[in-house]
Amino acid sequence: MTRKQLHLNAFLMGVGHHEAAWRHPRTDATRVLDVAHFQGLAQLAERGKLDSVFFADTLATGPRIRNNAPAIFEPITLLTAMAAVTSRVGLIATASTGYNEPFNLARKFTSLDHISGGRAGWNIVTSGGVDEAANFGYDEVPDHAGRYDRAAEFVDITTALWTSWDEDALVLDEGSGVFADSDKVHAIDHRGPRFSVRGPLNSPRSVQGRPLLVQAGSSESGQAFAARYAEAVFTAQRTLAEGQHFYQTLKSRLAEFGRAPDELKVLPGIVPYLASTEAEAIALEREFTDLISPEYSLRQLSWMLGTDLTAHSLDSPLPPLPPIEQIRGNKSRYQLVKNLAETEDLTVRQLIGLLGGGRGHRTFAGTPEQLADELELWFDGGAADGFNIMPPYLPGGLDIFVDHVVPILQQRGLFRTEYTETTLRGHYGLESLPSTITAPRG
Repeated sequence: MTRKQLHLNAFLMGVGHHEAAWRHPRTDATRVLDVAHFQGLAQLAERGKLDSVFFADTLATGPRIRNNAPAIFEPITLLTAMAAVTSRVGLIATASTGYNEPFNLARKFTSLDHISGGRAGWNIVTSGGVDEAANFGYDEVPDHAGRYDRAAEFVDITTALWTSWDEDALVLDEGSGVFADSDKVHAIDHRGPRFSVRGPLNSPRSVQGRPLLVQAGSSESGQAFAARYAEAVFTAQRTLAEGQHFYQTLKSRLAEFGRAPDELKVLPGIVPYLASTEAEAIALEREFTDLISPEYSLRQLSWMLGTDLTAHSLDSPLPPLPPIEQIRGNKSRYQLVKNLAETEDLTVRQLIGLLGGGRGHRTFAGTPEQLADELELWFDGGAADGFNIMPPYLPGGLDIFVDHVVPILQQRGLFRTEYTETTLRGHYGLESLPSTITAPRG
C-alpha cells in the first residue's frame, strides 16, 4: 500500500525569514533587489520537487524600514519572472481583498497562470495594518468582520470571472476566423453591497482552470472563511497538540460547505535552523538572535499587538493587553503572541527573541534527521498535510533543506521523488477545473 505523501511549500522572504538575516554573514543583503536571487530560489525549490513557493506581501513599509529589509517587489510581478526560469514548481502570491478590485486582480492572476502553464496560487488576505489603511485613504483599519465580508464577496466575484469562459469557449479556428464562441463567454453581472462587476474576464481559463486559493487566518472569521473557500491554509501552531486541535477543528467545518477533508490542505509554518549536530544548530539560531535590533522588534511587536510598546522595558513582562474583541487588525496573530508571552511567562526581551525568526511560527534547531522526524510526527499525528518551510536565511537555509531533509523524507516514502503533475492544483492533489486549454504552451 502506497503511503500518503505530504506537501511542502517554501515561504520566501528577502534573504531570510529571520528579521536580522540581512545582517548575518551567511547572506548578502544587496540581493533583496536582485531578481536573479529570487529566480535561483525558485529553481532550488523545483530541484527539491517542492509543491510551491510563496511570497507574502504588505502594502506599507510599517516598522521595518530602518532596521529590516521590506518586501520590495510586488509578488505577482516577481513570480512572473520566476515562472520564466522554472517549469513545475507552484507560484503563490499574496494579494489583498481590502485594497484591490476583483476584476484587476482576477486578470493579474490569470495572466500569471497562463504564463506559468497553470502554476499560480492566490494567498487571500484582508489587510489589517493601520499603515496599509493610511496608504489608501482610511483613517483606521476597517473592522474585522467587515473585512471578511468584503473578502467573501471579492472571492465570489473573482472565481466567477475565472469561470466566465466555458471550457470550450476558445475556438481558434483560422479557417472560419472564429477566435472564441461568444455564446460561451458570459457576463457575470454581479451587483452586491460592495462591488458591481459586469464581466466577463478578458482571458480564457488556464490549463488548471483557475489558481489555487490559499488563506492564512486562524481567527474564528478566518477559519470560517477558509472552510468555505481555501484549498490550502498556511497556519502557525507551536506544539503538536495545538496543531492537532487546529487541524481537526478546521477540517470538521468543511462539511458545512459540502466539502471533503482532502479538499483543503493544512500546512503549519516552521523555521528550521539546521546543522550537522543539534548543538551547532542551536548555536546558529543564537547567532541570529544576537543580531536582533530591540528598537525594530519593539515596533514590530507593537504592530502585532496593537499596543505601543516602544517605551516599555525589555526586561519586564508585557503590560496588560486589551481583549481580542477590541483588536481591529490580525486577531489570530495577536492571540498567538499574547498566549505565548503569558503561558511561558516571558519578558519582552525573551518574547522578541522567540518571534525574531518567524513572527510566531514554530522554530526548530537540530539536524536534518531530527527535523524529518518532527515533520513525520506532525504529519502522521494528524496535525498537518504538509509544511510551510520558512528558511531563516537564504539561499543557504533552503539549500540545506532541499539537499539534506528532502532526501530523508523521500527515503521514508513521505515525499515525491519526481513531479507527477504539471499544475499547482495537481501538486496539491486537487482536481483542475475544466479548461479551455489542454496543455501548457512552449
